[in-house]
Amino acid sequence: MDEAVSQLGPGSLTEESVQQHIAPLFSRVLASDRVYLANHSLGRPLDAMAEDVREATSLWETKLGDAWDAWLEEQEGFRARIAQLIHAPRVDCIVPKTSAGQSLRAVLNALPGTPRVLSTRGEFDSIDLLLKQYASLGRIEMRWVEADAEGLFTVPGIMRHLRQEIDLVVISQVMFMNGQAVHNLEQLAEACHSVGARLLVDSYHAIGVLPVDVAAMRADFVIGGSYKYLRGGPGACFLYLSPDILASGLRPLDTGWFARENTFGYERCDPPILRAGGDAFLESTPPVLTYYQARSGQQFTLALTVERLREYGQKQLSQLKLYLADAGIEAIGGDADHGAFLSVRQTNASKLAETIAERNVITDARGEWLRLCPDCLTREEELRTAASALHRALEQMHS
Repeated sequence: MDEAVSQLGPGSLTEESVQQHIAPLFSRVLASDRVYLANHSLGRPLDAMAEDVREATSLWETKLGDAWDAWLEEQEGFRARIAQLIHAPRVDCIVPKTSAGQSLRAVLNALPGTPRVLSTRGEFDSIDLLLKQYASLGRIEMRWVEADAEGLFTVPGIMRHLRQEIDLVVISQVMFMNGQAVHNLEQLAEACHSVGARLLVDSYHAIGVLPVDVAAMRADFVIGGSYKYLRGGPGACFLYLSPDILASGLRPLDTGWFARENTFGYERCDPPILRAGGDAFLESTPPVLTYYQARSGQQFTLALTVERLREYGQKQLSQLKLYLADAGIEAIGGDADHGAFLSVRQTNASKLAETIAERNVITDARGEWLRLCPDCLTREEELRTAASALHRALEQMHS
């Protein structure tokens, strides 16, 4: 990977350079002839991913219980790479989790009393469902922010709902349905802190494609994972806790014996003595394979840099948007106000996704939005093919 990236040289990515130097790193997944525009959902893995997982299983086969030294070293590598990607001030601010939902539960369960939570109607289903379930069981009190007249969620709009009695605000950095980027989250953090509330940002649709700086954002908690743009597959997620939160004395309910101060000492202190900082939020025996599974995607993103990938991705989205416009299809995205995908509004978006899949173009739909997301591996020819397939599918559905 390092050699391939070095051969790219400095400056902006081009299709020619990517196809020559980067595409060979993905030979297995590129063997398919599909036009894959669902990278916002499940990112395409590097060939090295399978080799990395094999490294983990080989340790199991050859070292058995002694494999834990290497496995836990890889856990720390996972934490360090996430910390670098989101500019966390300390590695122990990153706590590995298996899903964004598990990260949210860890926060909700750590807050005292019955937390009063403010969130939007635009959050991803796993977050939305958990908040509603906690509220239905009386574990939290919920208040919701509706989209504005243009269907957007903005920091000023959320701040209008902030009150002294709010304990936690939950907001996505990029909205999952239409890709809207929520700007000025540092202002929201300041407003939250001024009334004694804490801010949790869901950066799942931002990490890897937008610069994420949790220190500048001043968020108390950030959740995210590797399923999408970090090309790490399911189960490789994280919870970020700010240094201020770690110094506040917040005590985790979601913890386990790997958080114990002397993990393998088998003392049975009552109450338990937990490790310092974010290590107290570690849980029971970790799923170590996910750290290996996520390694190559993290390394790839760090090597190319988010800024370089973002610049190239914006050019691809702009080109796809033009091809769609030429076909009479209006799309939103491809600008500073959106994440890494285009959205096409259609009443029957799910049916449309199924129809173009029959033409070997893979997208997906959320609600009334069809979402199209190339990645750096996508060729311009594939963008033209996708626009043509979508045009023909719409004609078929409307005929």
